[in-house]
Amino acid sequence: MNKLQLQSMLKHFFMEDIGEGDINTEYIFSPNQPGKLTFIAKQNGIFCGKDVIEEGFRILDGTVRPRIFPRDGARIEKGAAIAEIRGPIVSLLSGERVILNLIQRMSGIATTTNAAVRETEGTHAKICDTRKTTPGLRMLEKYAVKAGGGFNHRRGLYDCVMLKDNHIAFAGSITKAVETVKASIGHTVKIEVEIETKDHLLEAVRAGADIIMFDNRTPEEICEWLPHVPPHIATEASGGITMENIRSYAETGVDWISLGFLTHSYQILDISAIVENTKEVAL
Repeated sequence: MNKLQLQSMLKHFFMEDIGEGDINTEYIFSPNQPGKLTFIAKQNGIFCGKDVIEEGFRILDGTVRPRIFPRDGARIEKGAAIAEIRGPIVSLLSGERVILNLIQRMSGIATTTNAAVRETEGTHAKICDTRKTTPGLRMLEKYAVKAGGGFNHRRGLYDCVMLKDNHIAFAGSITKAVETVKASIGHTVKIEVEIETKDHLLEAVRAGADIIMFDNRTPEEICEWLPHVPPHIATEASGGITMENIRSYAETGVDWISLGFLTHSYQILDISAIVENTKEVAL
């Protein structure tokens, strides 16, 4: 994770929430009144967000001392202590909600991803995400996918060419689209082509695609068409795949399964914060 980008994001989020000052805490507690905040898991799942906790409280107050017990990607049980944070009460309460919001979402994504990965155990297929992320949170959400045992697809429109149906329609054909792109990009950029028919598949192979995506195809269709894909071309299944049918797609022999629901339809992992007054701040 890019720490500089994370710090910039957190500062923006804190400014949105705290504004000109936290009147809920500043009018009640003295600036140095010490306290302890403990994050507790309210359900089983996969934890993700260690850097968010550490960097978040550090930005607000350099005297705050967080202790995070699980590593990112670790399985946690209901009732387990995730983190213990000591410092001025004002700083603890001012940062609590923003940090909780983020780690609950990241842990939810990691938990959902881990469940999908476990569904594919014993097969060749690997689970990856998509660009269907929350604007402004892509770095954190894709990091959470990795923490859950998945892989990242392209991060944006800038690091991999994906020729979808609209690109192909405007270009005139798969062949013309691939040829045009290859004339402009460097050798390190891969080209993925989305196909919906067997004829599209054969054309994409002839055109020199690096990756072929079977878009909204059934497991039966993928099984039938895969033998026409040379070994050097990676294959990906996407669209219409759920936790209930993911196993049937994994058993087709496809290399990758991309899942939008990892980052747009997950359930957050419920985490609560318990506060405690202390006589002194432990440094």
